[in-house]
Amino acid sequence: MGASRPHLARTTTDAPKTFAALGLPAVLVNALAGLGITAPLPIQSATMADSLAGRDVLGRARTGSGKTYAFVLPMLTRLSASAAGRRAGRPRGLILVPTRELATQVEASLAPLAKLMNLRTMVVFGGVSASPQISGLRAGVDILVACPGRLADHVEAGRALLDAVEITVVDEADHMADLGFLPVVRRLLDRTPRSGQRLLFSATLDAEVDVLVRRFLTEPVRHSVDRVTAPVESMSHHVLQVSQEDRFPVLVDLAAAPGRTLVFTRTKRGARTLTRRLVAAGVPAVELHGNLAQAARTRNLRAFSDGQVTTLVATDIAARGIHVDDVVLVVHADPPVEHKAYLHRSGRTARAGAAGTVVTLVTDDQVVGTREMTRKAGLAPTTTRLRPGHPLLARLAPGRRSLGAAKNDVPAAPGRTRRGRSHRRASAPTPTPFV
Repeated sequence: MGASRPHLARTTTDAPKTFAALGLPAVLVNALAGLGITAPLPIQSATMADSLAGRDVLGRARTGSGKTYAFVLPMLTRLSASAAGRRAGRPRGLILVPTRELATQVEASLAPLAKLMNLRTMVVFGGVSASPQISGLRAGVDILVACPGRLADHVEAGRALLDAVEITVVDEADHMADLGFLPVVRRLLDRTPRSGQRLLFSATLDAEVDVLVRRFLTEPVRHSVDRVTAPVESMSHHVLQVSQEDRFPVLVDLAAAPGRTLVFTRTKRGARTLTRRLVAAGVPAVELHGNLAQAARTRNLRAFSDGQVTTLVATDIAARGIHVDDVVLVVHADPPVEHKAYLHRSGRTARAGAAGTVVTLVTDDQVVGTREMTRKAGLAPTTTRLRPGHPLLARLAPGRRSLGAAKNDVPAAPGRTRRGRSHRRASAPTPTPFV
């Protein structure tokens, strides 16, 4: 569908400066103002008029650019004006996202505004009981926020039908591709009406994503608010070259500074081990990775978002859906293996115009690979060889260090892993790799 039709490219810079000028109804404008949101961000200004007009839209912007409101607000506006009513098992709006965390956060942004418009929302993802989801679908829902796998289960079982979907959003399509979800996404989109509106947002437009665009979007208007590899001006990048023995003390110094710190490891085991070592060193930290049960993942992310803990240790895949404001520091404890992962990880700071710092810890044998990776990302980070106590650490993460009493019997995260085993006693830090 739409394969032979041209994309209409629009890179909008002089867009309306208010939500009212973009065409949003007063009830939404006032609700946003009550949240302290009075001016649209660039991706919102660029795409909203076309989305409100019912056109298919392809939006490209980085993580943290405000994409959620860019599609949520037009969807609410159009569905509230639609004559179609709510029916059991037949959502009218569908938002597909790659991760459970992102599904939860999109629905949290959506639900209060939907209630003002007399629209019902719900979220569907795996890792939890299907029974409440089945009941919710049976009761009827206007807008469904879903991860592809669990929604496909409901569709195949006949509990959800997509023939009444008027507007479909595919969010973070490049992440969908990275996680191998696009075949399921295609099967789901095939079940939506060909006449429906479709909005697709992605930070990059790789071959798999472009196939999705050509197959399902009709004469899409393409909006790109920045270059994919362009560095965010408010984000500073540093590579710290350290010895193996100094990696952990340097990380503790950075994580003990005020503000939220997000630390990335390459593996689930590495995230769990490093979190326990940080807790043992007195840094309030929790972990986020695929081996945690959903209840523990939700609880840990909430603890980080609410400020109960200041450091979150995560793997790449688990962090795809982390949309937490005011992350001041991202630390690549394990350098990522390719540049797209670096950009996705780093995009968790300096969100929506805020400032942020990105630090990559490397040992001597990782310097060349990291230099090549950042070059492909279009970046030239400052590289410094240092040891614990170096004055640069205080400049990168300013403020008085706050370390609690070292704890050797504290689990790294509340809850249990999927295997149901409680975390074992934390051991003293040792100079082993984080991976």
